[in-house]
Amino acid sequence: MENHITAQILVTFGGLFLLGLIADLVGRHTPLPRVTLLLLSGFVIGPSVLDLLPPFTEQWFPVLTNIALAMIGFMLGQKMTITTFRNYGRAVFGMSVGVVIVTASVVFIVLFLCGVPVGISLLFAGISTATDPAATIDVIRECRASGKFTDTLLGIVAIDDVLGLLLFSLISVIAQSIGGQVGAAQILATGAWEIGGAVLLGVVLGIPMAYLSGRIRPGEATQAEALGLVLLCTGLAVWFDVSYLLAAMVLGAIVANCCKHCEQSFHEIEGVEWPFLILFFLLAGASLHIDVLGQVGLLGFGYMFLRVLGRIMGSWVGGIIGKTELKISQWMGIALLPQAGVAIAMVLLASQRFPESKDILLPVILGSTVVFELVGPILTRLTLLRVGNVLPSNDQISPEKS
Repeated sequence: MENHITAQILVTFGGLFLLGLIADLVGRHTPLPRVTLLLLSGFVIGPSVLDLLPPFTEQWFPVLTNIALAMIGFMLGQKMTITTFRNYGRAVFGMSVGVVIVTASVVFIVLFLCGVPVGISLLFAGISTATDPAATIDVIRECRASGKFTDTLLGIVAIDDVLGLLLFSLISVIAQSIGGQVGAAQILATGAWEIGGAVLLGVVLGIPMAYLSGRIRPGEATQAEALGLVLLCTGLAVWFDVSYLLAAMVLGAIVANCCKHCEQSFHEIEGVEWPFLILFFLLAGASLHIDVLGQVGLLGFGYMFLRVLGRIMGSWVGGIIGKTELKISQWMGIALLPQAGVAIAMVLLASQRFPESKDILLPVILGSTVVFELVGPILTRLTLLRVGNVLPSNDQISPEKS
């Protein structure tokens, strides 16, 4: 019996990794991003379609979620450097704040007024702020885009997920407090502990990690150091009931700012991240139940419409805050529509904390992610063409850059 269980576990691991490899290869030759393909593959092998996964995979999902999200948070922390904020300046920061705040506000207010419970409306609002930096940057590289609009776009995607994660952490605490029917004082205390404790934990572990990163030779030792401290940070955050996503992000930010040779730590995490993400996205897709899709169809459409509206309005407001040129602010919202890994990370985290809302949150966010991942990069490319930041061909003279 024991040998049978062991064989089943190993075969499942092997099959999932090979399925991830196929999704990666197909993604290179089709317009579909590999994240989308992994989600769809997980849905197909999940209980809603073929039901091929053994029951014990449900026990893996919480642990894999923690590991994958911690790695995503750590890698995002790499962008939170003093140099980054100094170089991007007021224009980028102002537009990022405008897009994040307005998008969340539009989604929350309209959903709440339409009768969606306040806690679920808050969670949708927090998740709506997430973008997909990888897809956006890939479009820019593919187009060989350059110009002021492109530079501003790169700056925004570098920091808006950081702002979105901070807002989501605060919103999730408020939603928990509302669900538990506690007072304002406890809301503030819980929020201060979850966010403040996560920041403190990231700093406490980040300082020794920054010290070690410059003194350990590249190779297996560096990989053990990086992976060990990221997982230690995650485990302690769960133990102390603080945001492990935020704690990992602060850990990465401390290393990025305090270590002169920090690149190796991030390279090591990046090198081991993908196998965990394969399992993470496949099991996320498998957790989607087809029987609830019809129940949230209108809500999903409304969420997508409101997110697009919030992005467009937010770029206008952010342009005013950052004193950005009109040509940049009026098109930036359309360029910021791609949404993938961070949004999925948020909804899975929310599903853990609010299991009673899982069947509403997961289908809407996973479904909208597929749409935004398919349509978003296309609109980003069209926007870059529209503002004149893309050469029509290699042999033509560059148009005037915005």
